Amino acid sequence: MISRPTYDEYFMKMAYLAASRSTCLRRKVGAVLVKDKHVLSTGYNGPPKGLRHCDQTGCLREQLGVPSGERHEICRGLHAEQNAIIQAAMFGVSIKDSVLYVTNTPCVVCAKMLINASVKEIIYDGEYPDDLAMQILGESAIELRRFHLKKTNDFLEKHF
Repeated sequence: MISRPTYDEYFMKMAYLAASRSTCLRRKVGAVLVKDKHVLSTGYNGPPKGLRHCDQTGCLREQLGVPSGERHEICRGLHAEQNAIIQAAMFGVSIKDSVLYVTNTPCVVCAKMLINASVKEIIYDGEYPDDLAMQILGESAIELRRFHLKKTNDFLEKHF
């Protein structure tokens, strides 16, 4: 019998593949929005289209010693979840009742966007240090579930 990944493994690996496109110097994050086992959109963290990437400009948050999870407004990049939502909107794809596979738990800004976009579940691998995001998600109707992807293949071990 052929060994196939579960849907959680399949979509989480896609999230990590999306994250591999990130040029963030601090954390590479990928997101995949799925509905009925079909990919709706993907995203990774990085600057707006056409702007220089952080590996070219440097990271202001790093230079100022800003801890992870704080002062998102001074980052030149958008988060993976934001880019996945924007990509769906650009192509007229509804993400209502979709499932988000993401490499890390969302920040508070992304959490609020996902709640208002009516995402029904967030499946994540790693933690992101944002207590307010977790509190807000806990008050919402979104199901939050950790799926730890075993980093057993060469790609994941090399990049994450």
